[in-house]
Amino acid sequence: MKNLATFLGVLSAVFGAIVLRPVNSYQAFMWKSTATAQTPGLVLLGSLAAVLGMKQRSPLAVITGTLGAGIGVTYIRRTVAPHNGFARAFGRDWQRRIPPEAERRMLRRRLTWRLPRVPEPRLTRNVPFCTIPGTNRRLLADIWQPPASVEPSGTAIVYLYGGSWHFFDKDVLTRPLFRQLAGQGHVVMDAAHRSCPETDLAGMVGDVHRAVAWIKANAAQYGIDPGRVVVMGGSSGAHIALLAAYAPDEPRLIPEDLRKVDTSVMAVVSFYGIPEMSSAYRRWLAQEGASPPPPPPRRRSEPGKLANALYTLMLGRPLTAVQLPPAPPVRQLMRNLLGGLPDEVPEMYDLASPVHHVRASCPPTLMFQGTHDAVVPLQAARKLYRALDTAGVPVVYVEFPWTEHAFDGMYPPMANPAARAALYDLERFLACVAADRQPAGQSAVNASRAHPRTNSPARESDPSAGP
Repeated sequence: MKNLATFLGVLSAVFGAIVLRPVNSYQAFMWKSTATAQTPGLVLLGSLAAVLGMKQRSPLAVITGTLGAGIGVTYIRRTVAPHNGFARAFGRDWQRRIPPEAERRMLRRRLTWRLPRVPEPRLTRNVPFCTIPGTNRRLLADIWQPPASVEPSGTAIVYLYGGSWHFFDKDVLTRPLFRQLAGQGHVVMDAAHRSCPETDLAGMVGDVHRAVAWIKANAAQYGIDPGRVVVMGGSSGAHIALLAAYAPDEPRLIPEDLRKVDTSVMAVVSFYGIPEMSSAYRRWLAQEGASPPPPPPRRRSEPGKLANALYTLMLGRPLTAVQLPPAPPVRQLMRNLLGGLPDEVPEMYDLASPVHHVRASCPPTLMFQGTHDAVVPLQAARKLYRALDTAGVPVVYVEFPWTEHAFDGMYPPMANPAARAALYDLERFLACVAADRQPAGQSAVNASRAHPRTNSPARESDPSAGP
């Protein structure tokens, strides 16, 4: 029993070290993101080791177990700490904007050990929303509608999946989130946009515009106010959502057939989206250079029955060979996405950077960012926040300390305390921006900038100061 206590204590300390330590590679971030998602388990593991260590008189078990449990508790407390982002963006009275009936369906607190049960939403799979002109290529979406017992909010969310612009598809590790959003009365359009190498950045952003145009055209069918469309995504999906939201009139990013169609949106939500391409490219290239050389490329074969059974268990659905990671090497990835490297097509890196499209007319923005994100440079995320704030755009920027990329999507999805805290903020953000929408579709949110701001810890009021 003494050996068991020591083993559990050392295991919890190692687990805690993974939580604390930033990583600098694609492979390692998946381990760290999974570790932070399991911090409630880390608290239990470390506490058990410490208690057993005291009973078995094992100082090592007590010390290591206490250390592991302490790291877990500290991570959870820092992650779910309150912030003043809403007061800064919408004024001191922001909570009055939320209808009482809507608030009753929201999470009660940022620290939530389990998501509440909601009535089963109505799900329609594989709804065609576009055929690419000149081809037979159809784009499909899953439509999540509120349960019959829940009053519709009138808000539609167009969600774009992440996957380094090259892999994954709709309906991968997003069902818990969509159930909660549909339970709030929102309609969620889980849109399967095209990926590289089938298309490039302009094609993907164009697909976002196609999805927005479709949901607006079908607003009456789904009980949606066409002026209450929000685009949201994770990672590369957040990147193309930001571009579509900030540059709705950029001719290089809008399909010819949509030039006269209104694809503006009420708001945009970014889960760790890429704000600036040049700095991201430099980071990824450095990570690739510091990693062991990859094995020689080989032809991908379709997953077998066992692999698909595992994907269904872990991801909720099977995947094809082209939908599976990893992405190609960094230089090839950028050539597929932007047509070249920064010294070859610098104008494309500016076009692909949301921070370069910021202006006062940008829609209200909610940004979630981990301070240990190995994919998105933290300073770039803070730069985008400061640019939006300076331009007078209502922006709620939330940093989660010690938190990695894809914190809401690592298995099991939405398990990370950061993911629960993000859902708490997301629910309130959607209610605030909907309350500010005027009948003509124009936002009156900027008027709220006249409200005095509250004092707050450095992490929320000045992201450049760090956590």
